[in-house]
Amino acid sequence: MSIPMSRAAAASDRTIGKVFLVGAGPGDPELLTMKAARLIAEAEVIVHDRLVSADILATAPASAERIDVGKRAGSHPVPQEEINEILIRQAMRGRTVVRLKGGDPFIFGRGSEEALALRAAGIRCDVVPGITAAQGCAAATGVPLTHRGLANSVRFITGHCRADAPLDFDWASLADPATTLVVYMGAANIAEISDQLRSHGMPGTTPVLAIANGTMRHERRIVSQLAGIVRDVSTARLDGPLLFIIGEVVSLYASGEVCPALQSIMSAPGRQLRELAHAW
Repeated sequence: MSIPMSRAAAASDRTIGKVFLVGAGPGDPELLTMKAARLIAEAEVIVHDRLVSADILATAPASAERIDVGKRAGSHPVPQEEINEILIRQAMRGRTVVRLKGGDPFIFGRGSEEALALRAAGIRCDVVPGITAAQGCAAATGVPLTHRGLANSVRFITGHCRADAPLDFDWASLADPATTLVVYMGAANIAEISDQLRSHGMPGTTPVLAIANGTMRHERRIVSQLAGIVRDVSTARLDGPLLFIIGEVVSLYASGEVCPALQSIMSAPGRQLRELAHAW
């Protein structure tokens, strides 16, 4: 998808470089789109986030300049405004810039903010979609996001908010039992999310799947229930980016209907906290 330019910007396009906002997918290099892989291989500059895996960065040419602008919870060493300026500055030098973002640039990736800043500066910007974490983790775990009779809709929300800002959602609608709820970046606020969903009618027995470093070699998962997910995540000591899938579809994680290879593992007696380390 191309972001429109002003006529003035188009006239000077020959001397200005180009920026590609590229979705790097959930982490596995084989889940890159063909276009994303080609652009990474052709890039002169790669401006990347923390969520872009080392395996994906390894596919970039040695000649490409790499600029790490990664953010972590509570730590933004490179503010968003400065990231925008880096992209503009590199493009003004006539370089081909790949802004590499985990997942999809337009799903909780602030890609639209960067696209608007580039457009305002008269710089051409193309957006290359990526497989978002919800899709990647659903495929990796064998848990569908919708399933006839269990979930007829899916909602994506972010569990991350600005400092001191409350999570502001229509909790009653999120607690709909026919909806699968996927929470991105929810580790810090999963206790509040669990409390709010239960106080608005979602049963505490609702199954929850938590995935850390989804689709990557060091992926880890636990299956729990809404009432116990805070305790179980703490007990499992999951590290890295966490994604939560909440809803009845998670019951299929142990079902031969979706993932028969897991059934014998998940049905082992006496395992209240069921954890798998993803083996490669």
